[in-house]
Amino acid sequence: MLEIPESYVLAHQMKETLVGKTIEKAVANSHPHGFAWYWENPADYGAMLNGKKITNTASYGGRPEIWAEDMRISFGDGVNARYYAPKAKRPSKHQLLVEFDDESALCCTVQMLGGIWAFPDGLNDDMYYAVAKEKPSPLSDEFDEAYFDSLFAEDAKPTMSAKAFLATKQRIPGLGNGALQDILFNARIHPKRKLESIGDSEKEAIFTSIKTTLAAMRDSGGRDTEKDLFNNQGGYKTILSKNTLHAPCYACGGMLVRKSFLGGNIYFCGTCQPL
Repeated sequence: MLEIPESYVLAHQMKETLVGKTIEKAVANSHPHGFAWYWENPADYGAMLNGKKITNTASYGGRPEIWAEDMRISFGDGVNARYYAPKAKRPSKHQLLVEFDDESALCCTVQMLGGIWAFPDGLNDDMYYAVAKEKPSPLSDEFDEAYFDSLFAEDAKPTMSAKAFLATKQRIPGLGNGALQDILFNARIHPKRKLESIGDSEKEAIFTSIKTTLAAMRDSGGRDTEKDLFNNQGGYKTILSKNTLHAPCYACGGMLVRKSFLGGNIYFCGTCQPL
């Protein structure tokens, strides 16, 4: 699923690969998916996008975005976006296919659920999109310790868990359950720890881990649980994920644990992250 590091990597790869190309043909929803979401009527995507030149890209939280002149194409966290070189065979089933004037293509499929929104710049009134554009990314200088402290002051209840604080309610757009695991491990905080039990030094450790862990994921091309624009696995080796569950903790040698919590799995080391 797309989170902050993968969104950044995809936006960068799209910029390097797609800018300057002109959309020759765009087709959306040719193979309907019950949990694929579009902006208004996907049947209109061709009329909106055909003939538009790719001018730039952006990344907002967990959403990479393509700029096609006055149009925007924004991708949600369940979308797999893949680039196909000129004349390369495309998948027969997709939720969006964009063919360019050089015979290359961008093909998007929805894994479980996800959005592919093509809309005129400034007209997307989706609340999550607006919040992601408004709030600073942890990868930016604007996301400093003072800003992080302000998140605690705004609506952090003492009984709230560390996972709930970091990965819900769009407090930090694009920081989801995947990247959360290594962030909390590096800070040595259990995902179920209540905020009231977290002291100032631990709060500082969480802030530092957010900045450094997400930067490491970005700089390595995303996590090894995800794939990039060219279908390559990310180079960041996750500490806590489905890939490492049956290996011992690299720090202490203890067993790693997976449990269900707040609508998803959490991974932790009971020794390094005591509850």
